[in-house]
Amino acid sequence: MVKLSLQEMPIGTVAIAESGGWITNLYFQQDTLPHDAERCETALIREAFRQLHGYLQGELHEFTLPFAPAGTPFMQRVWDMLFNIPYGATASYKEVAIAIGNPRAVRAVGMANQRNPLPLFIPCHRVVGSDGSLTGYRGGVALKQALLELERSTLAHLPQ
Repeated sequence: MVKLSLQEMPIGTVAIAESGGWITNLYFQQDTLPHDAERCETALIREAFRQLHGYLQGELHEFTLPFAPAGTPFMQRVWDMLFNIPYGATASYKEVAIAIGNPRAVRAVGMANQRNPLPLFIPCHRVVGSDGSLTGYRGGVALKQALLELERSTLAHLPQ
């Protein structure tokens, strides 16, 4: 049974879903929520919101949650690669395609990013166009830009 809880965050209302002790989805305000999910807040969902809040405050740079995003084996490879993009850095769709061993799969990498069920947790916002341009993001390009700026400004204020 999927459990789901909503919380108001600095970026708007966010919902987090859990199933079987794994975080499976993050929904933005404009996303359609599954109507068959049980609305409740588990200890794991509470921890996911705590970590997400820490990230949005610039205090947390890496999530330590059990994730189980549903997707094809190709999507899983892309999402696994996204965890390797350091906080505050970006990679192009082409660089991601090369890193997963399929340099011609640039469009497919973009599609995997678009279908990422755990945006923010799986940092698809760190993937940009080859020229550094900010391309689409499920939460909106303005949110993508804000997340990248948050990460860069946090790193700029860390003691050397």
